Amino acid sequence: MHPLTAFLADGSSWITFDVSGFKAEFWSLTFDGLAYGAIYALIAMGYTLVYGVLRLINFAHSEVFISGAYAVVFTLSFLGFGGSPPGLSTPALIGDLLLAMILAMVVSGIVAVVLERVAYRPLRKKGAPPLAFLITAIGASFTIQYLIEWWRGPNAENSVIMFIPKPLFSVFGSNVDDQQLIIFLAAIVLAVGVDQFLKRTRFGRGIRAVAQDPDTATLMGVNKERVIMLTFLIGGILAGAAALFYVMKVPSGVIYNGGFILGIKAFAAAVLGGIGNIRGALLGGLLIGLIGEYGATLLGNAQWTDVIAFVVLVLILMIRPTGILGESLGKARV
Repeated sequence: MHPLTAFLADGSSWITFDVSGFKAEFWSLTFDGLAYGAIYALIAMGYTLVYGVLRLINFAHSEVFISGAYAVVFTLSFLGFGGSPPGLSTPALIGDLLLAMILAMVVSGIVAVVLERVAYRPLRKKGAPPLAFLITAIGASFTIQYLIEWWRGPNAENSVIMFIPKPLFSVFGSNVDDQQLIIFLAAIVLAVGVDQFLKRTRFGRGIRAVAQDPDTATLMGVNKERVIMLTFLIGGILAGAAALFYVMKVPSGVIYNGGFILGIKAFAAAVLGGIGNIRGALLGGLLIGLIGEYGATLLGNAQWTDVIAFVVLVLILMIRPTGILGESLGKARV
């Protein structure tokens, strides 16, 4: 079956409806989509945590993520990763990757906490309206972007290849490699860990209390400012983990403004799953990843990938305005 093709006036290809190619690569696209979706999900959790507590859309969260990505690049470059696999044994390789992830989590966590203290806390103390927070978030995003550009320049960092993905097993004739499996399982473990932290720990109960009713929570002895800082810190830590997986998947993609589109996709994932809901962020991220991979192959034009994802988002929100799960952090089941 030949693909159906739409052409522009100059005769160039616009969209190729390659149904047969999509069917042939379905499982391969699914595994890759889940890996990308896991990265979106980890970033989306940061958006959803902050929104759940403050009702704030932290558009600067994408720069928290890209700060962690730079930390990954610098760490791995220092450890000898630079353009080709260093030929390490598996335990040594895992150790280096864990070190890079921990440092990325530290950097992203620090950036997130500093962002909260410098950009948002003064506004809360002055009782600023919600619009002021939104404008500040956008301004903080551009400020961090251009600080990184001033520091590192406008070009992407050199490619850092951690290891060549190795097939582990086959599903319906399509290979699942170790890179895809590591990224997907790590995202699931981190999501479950955060979910259980919110449910079963004292700090988690404090976060849910502030999300549900900040004034009453304060009267009951909950330190609201500490809870808010912790929320930003957790979001930053998750973004740092996503940064390692992003560099693994897109080794040459670390640039000063590289978090913008990824952040928009992650925000869309949070909204799709139900913003304010950790499980919704995970589900939304995986769906956005799958939709992007399916759409790029089905239409034969990667430029339409993001369009398809947002069209699906709009359609789902028309049916279910609160998102697929649509349960706020403050009302999460315990």
